[in-house]
Amino acid sequence: MKKLKKWELKNKGSHKIEILVEDKHIFYISVLDEKLFRVNVKVNGESSLDRTWSIDPSNDIPWEGRLRDDYSGFELPEFTLEEFDDHLIISTNLMRVTVHQPLWLEWSYRNDANDSWSFLTKDRTTSAYLLDTQGNGAAHYQSRYKDERYYGLGEKTGPLLRNGNRYEMRNLDAMGYNAFSTDPLYKHVPFIITQRENISFGIFYDNLSSCWIDLGNELDNYHKPYRRWQSESGDIDYYIFSGSKILDITKRFVRLTGKTIFGPKWSLGYSGSTMHYTDAPDAQQQLLKFIELCEKHAIPCDSFQLSSGYTSIKDKRYVFNWNYDKVPNPKLMTKSFHDAGFKLAANIKPCLLQDHPRYQEVADNSLFIIDSEENKPEISCFWDDEGSHLDFTNPATIFWWKSNVKTQLLDMGIDSTWNDNNEYEVWDGEARCFGFGKPIAIKHIRPVMPLLMMRASMEAQIESSPEKRPYLISRSGCAGMQRYVQTWSGDNRTNWDTLRYNIRMGLGMSLSGLFNVGHDVGGFSGDRPDAELFVRWVQNGVMHPRFTIHSWNDDKTVNEPWMYPSVIDSIRSAIQLRYRIMPYLYTLLWQAHSDDEPILRPTFLDHQYDEQTFAECDEFLLGRDLLVASVVEPNARTRSLWLPENDHGWYEYDSETWYSGGQWVNVDAPLEKLPLFVRAGSGIPVSAYLQSVNPHLDNSRELLLFPTLGQSTSNGVIFEDDGESWGYLKNNARWINWRLEVTPRKLSLSISSRGDYIPSWKEIIVTLPKKEKRPLYINGTLSHQWKLN
Repeated sequence: MKKLKKWELKNKGSHKIEILVEDKHIFYISVLDEKLFRVNVKVNGESSLDRTWSIDPSNDIPWEGRLRDDYSGFELPEFTLEEFDDHLIISTNLMRVTVHQPLWLEWSYRNDANDSWSFLTKDRTTSAYLLDTQGNGAAHYQSRYKDERYYGLGEKTGPLLRNGNRYEMRNLDAMGYNAFSTDPLYKHVPFIITQRENISFGIFYDNLSSCWIDLGNELDNYHKPYRRWQSESGDIDYYIFSGSKILDITKRFVRLTGKTIFGPKWSLGYSGSTMHYTDAPDAQQQLLKFIELCEKHAIPCDSFQLSSGYTSIKDKRYVFNWNYDKVPNPKLMTKSFHDAGFKLAANIKPCLLQDHPRYQEVADNSLFIIDSEENKPEISCFWDDEGSHLDFTNPATIFWWKSNVKTQLLDMGIDSTWNDNNEYEVWDGEARCFGFGKPIAIKHIRPVMPLLMMRASMEAQIESSPEKRPYLISRSGCAGMQRYVQTWSGDNRTNWDTLRYNIRMGLGMSLSGLFNVGHDVGGFSGDRPDAELFVRWVQNGVMHPRFTIHSWNDDKTVNEPWMYPSVIDSIRSAIQLRYRIMPYLYTLLWQAHSDDEPILRPTFLDHQYDEQTFAECDEFLLGRDLLVASVVEPNARTRSLWLPENDHGWYEYDSETWYSGGQWVNVDAPLEKLPLFVRAGSGIPVSAYLQSVNPHLDNSRELLLFPTLGQSTSNGVIFEDDGESWGYLKNNARWINWRLEVTPRKLSLSISSRGDYIPSWKEIIVTLPKKEKRPLYINGTLSHQWKLN
């Protein structure tokens, strides 16, 4: 690689400057808002890829991608440019960059226009930018400091703190991965959060080729400590933005890459799944039996996910092919699920095996990615055979896919698509994609393929049922996938370490803009979990946005809620707890969509002033108010945890015992109990209807109020609608706002609402801790009840 060193100012535009480097490369610095800059390099004046599918500030990205030089959706504030003999300074009111000679950048910030400038970060001064002028990669080096903490990178194993490790973004089908050490995995999110005492900043590398990120694993005696991003191909193109808190950086990243899709309420219910049912020769009978068993064991459930066995011919899988020996009557089967109140999601894959009944049809229509040398469909390994991957940069492929999603799935009664095995392990980097009329080598856009696949599936669902909000699942993807799908941490392996480190994986995804996440509860591969591990996994799983028990156990067993009669009461109780807090969960999903608020939150996200919250731990926050202390060790019947320091303390959810924050506590954790705490001053909306997500039958609403002991003011919101329509866009929803003022002598609760939606429940009952003796006034009246007008 060649170093970029010598430069000269070429041009100052209205929102960017252009620097000529080594007399041939163009180095751009763009000012997008007061705290958001972009740096990109055009090798020999040209981009390797002139489009992006990750940057979406206006939530309207075209199918063919957004032109990299498109600045719509950004504020583009005025900035100043100061020129000196050996450096430039580009400044907004709140952030500035100094361009040094030879080339390296130094960044500064100020939180207020009247404050002095403070150091933010800088490039490595001993060569910062390296290019392969043949287009085979680039590298960016920054200085690294002892007081920095690194987070982000999406779905990664091991500790939540990324310091000292090297990571690779190269989407793989990592079946049975080690949750502590396996890398790479399924997703491509080269986004790094850096935190220091008083400032945080994010860097997102908008390069869609495979890449490596080193955060202190590598040392070189010729350079001071550094960190590195290096790509397999493509250009240097990164966004850097600052904020006082880590939360600011996460929310800014979502606003950069696109808002979280607002799925239907039923998607938050328990979703059953297993490979075993659809692999069985009597798959339809096995599937229908699941409905009976849920009813028999009183297990609440809202959906089931059909694994790919329903598409099999012998022992292989063929997308959009129903095996009518296994499933003789798909429409009758889906009707039975719907009659029982269950939705169905069907697994689909983007690769056709060579002997697929429709392979030649697809090849004749040029819908596959093309081998660059032989000018025929590329051939890659896929599920015990070889096959060709569909090219979603071809509008004809998109049309074919959408047509088949409709006719083969949605018309059969399937409600949702499960977009799986979409890592696109096409290792001929030069394999040619149609590129919407402008051919692109797959090495530049591999993780874009699952993104376009899920978008095609989503549009098919919307076109089929335009009155309903779509729900989709995808395992692989890149930054921006939150616009379309719910995701999960892939094919995990059954053991206690996976339970523990899946928590960190979910938090890492959440910090990286993927808010609607979960895990295969119980473990997907390996032998079945023992009864204790299964209970603890379910207790943890019910506190994630996605709750699915899914398995393909090596010992041919099936993970099901009733698999251990001795603990089924504990399993049922955990799932019922999820349905109890469903109004709270649904409000969190709404806030993730509307306000870019993470649902899963490491404790430091809301308590950054408490240094102890940065220590690696197994607890997390569900929203800002529920502290979940999952038990992740065998034989543990107590749970030690740190209660984050706050002004008013915490309540233990079950016992309603109050604890001050900023201390270690040890609480009982018998097998049947999930330790759960509530922030004092908060209110948790709950329901008494615990059978399913059904707005028509959910006719009660309760607000569990946890007042502070001393004087305070707090507030909250409850979101309600019909659970599946687009009505909220036309005010056909209900936003209930409450405000609590606490004094030593009384509690004053103000409740108001807006919106046209009328729920099945007509009042909210406000419940206080049993030891709370202060009178409660609701809108000025002594009462524990608020009636909906």
